[in-house]
Amino acid sequence: MNLYLRYFDRETLVQSVDEAIDFLNSIGEFDMDPELEADIRAYAASDVYFPKRYKIRPRVYFIIIKTEAATMQDFKEKRNVRKADAPLKEKGASPLLMKLNEEREGWYEGVLDFKRVQMVPGTGKFQYRDTRFVAQVKAYSGLDCYNRIIDHLRERVDERSQFPSVKGKNFHFHYLGKAKPVEQ
Repeated sequence: MNLYLRYFDRETLVQSVDEAIDFLNSIGEFDMDPELEADIRAYAASDVYFPKRYKIRPRVYFIIIKTEAATMQDFKEKRNVRKADAPLKEKGASPLLMKLNEEREGWYEGVLDFKRVQMVPGTGKFQYRDTRFVAQVKAYSGLDCYNRIIDHLRERVDERSQFPSVKGKNFHFHYLGKAKPVEQ
């Protein structure tokens, strides 16, 4: 694993943490203290692949990015970039978008938490209220279930109501099967 470092217009691609620390020491605009060095070593050894930003002083940072690119040109052209879903595939889990788009015709139960605009009776003013809406719909996928619920609600609630993203934590669904669920 290589490390890309950038401080303003100075940048480098190194193959070890020691080379990265030597590069940062060569800049000379800040002091490399033992805590910063230990944090850089911990970041390089971790499984985290997100870029890391280090604050030097107000509005002055340097960044470190882990990469599998062998040369600076490969890095700039985004070759050998680690895919964000690679760890998920290794573990056998499917990402949320794959579950949402998985086509499986039948009945779904969708649960949507949204901000509904309602009038306060005594004052005539409007306010947002957290509202949970649960529906059983016939759909082709989780995304189709979400779209059908949103279309239904848009016709029946105030247009200023706020609906969550299909990828957010305020929408959940599960597949009920091909036959219509029995009402309880």
